[in-house]
This record gives sequence, C-alpha cells and structure tokens, in this order.
Amino acid sequence: MRVFVIAGEASGDKLGAALMAGLRKHAGDVTFEGIGGDRMIAEGLQSLFPMDEISIMGITEILSQYRQLKARIRQTADAVLAAKPDVLITIDLPEFSLRVAKLVKAQSNIRTVHYVAPTVWAWRPGRAKKMAAHIDQVLALLPFEPPYMEAAGMRCDFVGHPVVTDPVASEQEVAEFRTRFGLQDAPLALILPGSRRSEVSRLLPIFGEVVAGLTSRHPDLRFVLPVAPNVGTPVSEAVSNWPIRPILINPLHDGMEMKRAAFFAADVAVAASGTVSLELAAAGTPMVIAYDMNWLSRQIIGRMLLVDTVTLVNLVSETRVIPEFIGDKCRPAPIVAAVSDILQAPEQQRAAMALTMERLGQGGLPPGERAALAVLDGLK
Repeated sequence: MRVFVIAGEASGDKLGAALMAGLRKHAGDVTFEGIGGDRMIAEGLQSLFPMDEISIMGITEILSQYRQLKARIRQTADAVLAAKPDVLITIDLPEFSLRVAKLVKAQSNIRTVHYVAPTVWAWRPGRAKKMAAHIDQVLALLPFEPPYMEAAGMRCDFVGHPVVTDPVASEQEVAEFRTRFGLQDAPLALILPGSRRSEVSRLLPIFGEVVAGLTSRHPDLRFVLPVAPNVGTPVSEAVSNWPIRPILINPLHDGMEMKRAAFFAADVAVAASGTVSLELAAAGTPMVIAYDMNWLSRQIIGRMLLVDTVTLVNLVSETRVIPEFIGDKCRPAPIVAAVSDILQAPEQQRAAMALTMERLGQGGLPPGERAALAVLDGLK
C-alpha cells in the first residue's frame, strides 16, 4: 500500500504519526511519502521538504510568502501525481492541504482524505461544500461533526480526539509538584493566557486583575502560570507587576511532566479560549474561559458565529456549565465571581468534563488506530 500524507504543524505531525502507526498495524506493508515533522519521519515518512516551510499562520504571513507557498503547493501536487498513491491524506492546515487536494483531483482519481474537519458548525458553513469538490472522506475529531460533512456530500468518520491518549500526571508527580513549590494543601488556580503574543498581551492585564480580585476573596489561593516558550519574555515582564506573582512554569525548561502535574494539581483554571479546555477536561480541572480580541475582530466574528458557546467541553457534553467571558464581557469582576462560585461547587463541571472525555473516545481504540481503520474501510 502506498500512502501520501501531508502535515504542516506540530499538532498535525502528532496526528500523522499515530495514523501511520495504525496503518502499518492494520495494512501491513505500507510505504509513506509526503510532508511531515520529526514524529512522522520517525514512523517512516520520507518528507518532500521540511514541514516548517508551510507552517504559516495568519493572513499577513500568507500574503508575504504567497509566491513561495504557491510553488510548494504545485510541487507537492506534482509529487502526489507522480507517486500515484492509493490515498492522499491531508492533515489540517487547509490553506495548503486543500489546495493540493484540489490540484490532485483535477488531474486524477486518487482518493483524498482530510484529517480534522473544519469548524463549519461554528462559522463559514460554506467551506464544507467547497471541500466536497475535491475531498472524498473526512476524519473528524469531534463527535458532532460528521453530519455537517455528510450533508455536503463527503463521507465523514468520527475517529476520536488525541487528547484522550495524551499522558496524564500520576498522584506522585502531583504530590512532588506541590512539595517543590511549597503549596502543601493550599487551593491552586491555573492562569492560562494562551500561546500567541497578541492574545497574551491582550489577556494578561485582565488576568492580573483577576488574580488580585481572587486574592482578596481567597487569601490562601495560590497561582501557577504555565508559559508557552514563544511568549516567555512578555509573560515574565507582565507578571512582575502583579500584586501576587504566580509560579511560572516553562515546559521547555521544566519539562512537560511539570505542566501536566500543574494541570492535575489545580482546583480551578482561568483560561483563554481554545483546545486547552480539553486538556483541562482530561485533568478534571474546572475552568472559566475568558477571551478578548480587537474591536474589528469582535464585530466580524460576532456576526459570523453560529453557536452560542465556543468552549469545546460545553459543545461536546451538550451542556453550558463552563462560564465564558468573551469580547466585551471579558472583564475582571465577573470572572472573579465565576471562579469563586466554581471553587465552592465544581461538581457540575466535573460531570460534564467526564462526559466530554467519554464522548471523545476515552477508553476505546486510540484515535490514530481508528483513523487508520476508517481510511482502509474507505478504500474498499
């Protein structure tokens, strides 16, 4: 069996490696070509060029590198056509992946599979119909996504979310974390302002006021802030002015084990919107979601959004127990009040998080293996 697989980001590289392992397990002799990172290369991929050449985020970045990106799209499509694989699997990164698939479909009948469904349930539903012209099958991470893809004419298989197979902290690691920072039995709050410079700079002043407000209400409450490596300096500078300085953890230096221990040790989290809500659900840590953006983005997204919540735990569990403070609602006082309420009564959130993890595939076949079986079934 010959497989051409494309990933352009670290998250896609992780999904791709697990899928490749699943294909080898269930299909036997498989040859992999395409684009990927270290994990996929370790699984036997011959990468056409370094993955980071197509890891482009944001409209400005795409426009500035458009000529180079367009050349890589053409090069990749030509490589697929030359390889004549049994299947082309593209993983996320739609700006690149779907353009390659479109060129391939225009000149061949190669089966195309896209891994990670676009969020058409949240905004821009027309994307599904456009995809259907050159994508045969979609592998979805969320259980409610298949109907949206199927309505547009594509096969769609829910294969589970990778968060269910991520390593978790042991009781010993949690105890060692608390001992290392002198926490004893003190209640602990996680502060999670995101990983992009723009969101960190916008959220940290608000989160600093939240920390001050919570300290007034709960004098024994301690705070820990895991720092994304690319925003270490601005975070350190910002928290130096806070009345109560949180414990800073940099997974790059302290190790991912320390971050996982912090997630499991915490009693509550104040987090930027994003997939971090699923990491918190995996750790069983109750949360408040808070996020702000510039005025123009507020107006555009507010008009385009199709759902009444952006938190994945709320969506997957079909509840609304995770409080959200988005846009002009992202203010310290109501966030402080919500955190205080959760510290007093976290039970509803814990039930919703457990249901979320179950629905995402916890306890079943690993997502990479489920994805491989779905791809093989689609080739029958």
